[in-house]
Amino acid sequence: MNPTDKNAITESVSCPAVFIAAPASGQGKTTITAALARLLRNQGKVVRVFKTGPDYLDPQVLAQASGQPVDQLDLWMAGETYCRRRLFEAARSADVILVEGAMGIFDGEPSSADLAARFGLPMLIVMDVKGMAQTAAALVSGIANFRDDVSVVGLLANACASARHRELIELALPKDVPLLAALPRDSSLALPERHLGLVQASEVQEDLELRFEAGAKALASEALAEALMRLPPVVFEAPFEDPFVELPSMAGITVGVARDPAFSFVYQANLDLLQQMGAELCYFSPIADSCLPECDALWLPGGYPELYASSLAGNRSMKAALLGFFAADKPILAECGGLLYCLETLTDYNDQTHEMLGLLPGEGAMRGRRGCQGMQTADLPEGPVRAHAHHRSISQGTPEPITHGRRQRHPAPGEPIYRARRLTASYLHLFFPNNPTAVARLFSPEPQLQTCDQSDSRSLSDAVE
Repeated sequence: MNPTDKNAITESVSCPAVFIAAPASGQGKTTITAALARLLRNQGKVVRVFKTGPDYLDPQVLAQASGQPVDQLDLWMAGETYCRRRLFEAARSADVILVEGAMGIFDGEPSSADLAARFGLPMLIVMDVKGMAQTAAALVSGIANFRDDVSVVGLLANACASARHRELIELALPKDVPLLAALPRDSSLALPERHLGLVQASEVQEDLELRFEAGAKALASEALAEALMRLPPVVFEAPFEDPFVELPSMAGITVGVARDPAFSFVYQANLDLLQQMGAELCYFSPIADSCLPECDALWLPGGYPELYASSLAGNRSMKAALLGFFAADKPILAECGGLLYCLETLTDYNDQTHEMLGLLPGEGAMRGRRGCQGMQTADLPEGPVRAHAHHRSISQGTPEPITHGRRQRHPAPGEPIYRARRLTASYLHLFFPNNPTAVARLFSPEPQLQTCDQSDSRSLSDAVE
């Protein structure tokens, strides 16, 4: 979109859209969203899917199901203008838009309900109804009437035991919240999971295809797609663009991005922004490659290094290349799993300890299912960037951090942020579009610290594309 075009300020576009939400986590939102996306795709429709919040794994699955890229939407981390732009752009090319919520409908600040209300998205409630009947109707009725700015258009009863079970729920529902579908308990529809959430789509592509098609077939028998397509289309307004704001330039800078099963937690929006600023991107595998590509800066994103720690430790030529890059004072950003890779050792879930890069003193170790998560701002010397943390590991013996993440609301210090030479390492996953200027400085071959006040976090929401 050309930000100098006067029509960009007032233009709007309409598109059928629905927000798929649930009263709690674990109700089957992603399974249903993926199945519905595949059903609509099989019907020849262009389906654009979005995921609420900072999730990495669900978007991988939803992208495979829909055949289209999947963006994350978060009012705090990304900003309203960014979210509005993404929805508007999708509506211009899609036949239908699906937005999957996060956690329970009203959980968090901002919540799934806040996002749905902000953009006028009608809600389909997905609920696991195992062990209840009329109570499911009572819960849906309460959800539908909890806020005046949220529109609930129906219920999908998941894990429904029988036709009689379905009937009991349907008869108890209020007339303005119909039962749009009921799916049986069926393990062949559920998506595979591990300790940080769903298994990466790239690891189980063929298995996912079978589950997508089974889910699409089940939903087709319920005529859910037809019911949702009959809803009034949602009007998406074009975001206001400031023609005087320009993105910083990264022209002439090549960023090497680690990309393999160990390092895959990457926002597509981050890659898009780097390219919009003029950077060249190249990819490499710390597991399989013996050398680094020619590049000026490196990004080691999060992922599952604990599952591939033996392979990472055994790739001595790659470790030597990374040590050389570090010693040359070239910029490296290491996030979460990337941080663990930069430590001296990593102990996996089998209590096996593996030698890592040793760019930072310290030892990493996995610690069961309990972990840290939450939204934080990384107050980097280059400028503040909003981010989030989600990990099941601990790090010990690390150096004194240069600062800590600033939590969204809690006053306690957030994740420590380390710096050694040009390496910046933390458990935080940065959302680059929140502060393009800080990101450009971070990856610059020459250190370029900010000269403005840290409260000035000009995001892509306020920048032109």
